[in-house]
Amino acid sequence: MTTEPLEQAIASTRSVLAAVKKEQLGNDTPCANWKVSDLINHIVSGQEFFTSGVSGAPRDESETDFAAGDYVAAFDEGTAQCLSAFRGEGAMDRTLTLPFGQMPGSAFMMLATTDTFTHGWDLAKATGQDTNLAADLASEILDGARQSIMPAFRSEDGAVFGPEKTAPQGACPADQLAAFLGRSV
Repeated sequence: MTTEPLEQAIASTRSVLAAVKKEQLGNDTPCANWKVSDLINHIVSGQEFFTSGVSGAPRDESETDFAAGDYVAAFDEGTAQCLSAFRGEGAMDRTLTLPFGQMPGSAFMMLATTDTFTHGWDLAKATGQDTNLAADLASEILDGARQSIMPAFRSEDGAVFGPEKTAPQGACPADQLAAFLGRSV
């Protein structure tokens, strides 16, 4: 397995992130109780979480407000480290010990791909950007999500995933994925 899906998710989310205006940082997002600034902080720090998960190195637990600075540069730095970690010798093949349990490296990379891409969709939705993002990748992620997301992972409070929503007729693959993951499209 290669890092190509994660690279595509990063490119898609980076294009959305680069178009966010400072005056939009207070906008609501599809993620309950998060403003755009919170979502940006999650997207950037998520790359650090994925890197730490693969490398086994302790994660910096301090809360950095990436949204207050050059969040695109911080994302670029974080994604470079993340991709390097996943490309490391044996990273995809070994079992990783994560805060929520053990997982094969290849499965963790797909989780990173899904998280990065989906939060890019959330950011696009919150800032009025086009949500028709990377159709082939969105379809691939949706196929994988349908196979791996069990009803036990869903709850009304959206702790992991909210209840599946219905996407409008003719919705693009990214909107279909968002609805499957519990977002209102």
